[in-house]
Amino acid sequence: MYCDKVIELLKELERSREDTIPPYNNDGINQVLSEMKTLDTEIIEFLRKQKDNLPLDAIRLRRAAIERNKRCLMTYIWTRLQRLKEMRWEIGAILPSDVRQNLSQSEIEWFNNYCKTLVSYMKTIGSDTGLNLTHDTKPPKSLYTEVRSLVDAGKLELESGEVLILRKNSQYMLSRSQAEPLIRQGILEQVRH
Repeated sequence: MYCDKVIELLKELERSREDTIPPYNNDGINQVLSEMKTLDTEIIEFLRKQKDNLPLDAIRLRRAAIERNKRCLMTYIWTRLQRLKEMRWEIGAILPSDVRQNLSQSEIEWFNNYCKTLVSYMKTIGSDTGLNLTHDTKPPKSLYTEVRSLVDAGKLELESGEVLILRKNSQYMLSRSQAEPLIRQGILEQVRH
């Protein structure tokens, strides 16, 4: 029956976990492409042999099968690329070896180009160093965070104009925008509850 192999490809992808990518099924894709070529050849033969009494239903059926195969192959490829894109945001630019070995060469190239494009875009946002959009992809539960001073850092002027004296092991409630640079510098640490 027409389109069986491409449906099998999609089912294989659907059965896999969404946080992984199954091995790229090159043989399956080649079988689908071969079926499409055979169907196209059959259509051409119909047109050559029977100029007066064309079997239009047979031609339409084969044409619909070719179109369905194309759409399903595109879905297979698109779904795999979407999973790769999600992995870039979740685990970063370096893919685990078990994922990387399941990719085609074209998918590896696409992933590398996607990473380069994302990094290039992030460099254009914010200050000189850019903004890493892959950090804190979920909004904070609160605009303020509880922090502990790791060192005696002296005075800190808040956005409100209030001045805090940061003493080692003292805890404070600060806005995330003020706390995060100090956390990155190692002056403060976020208190976990």
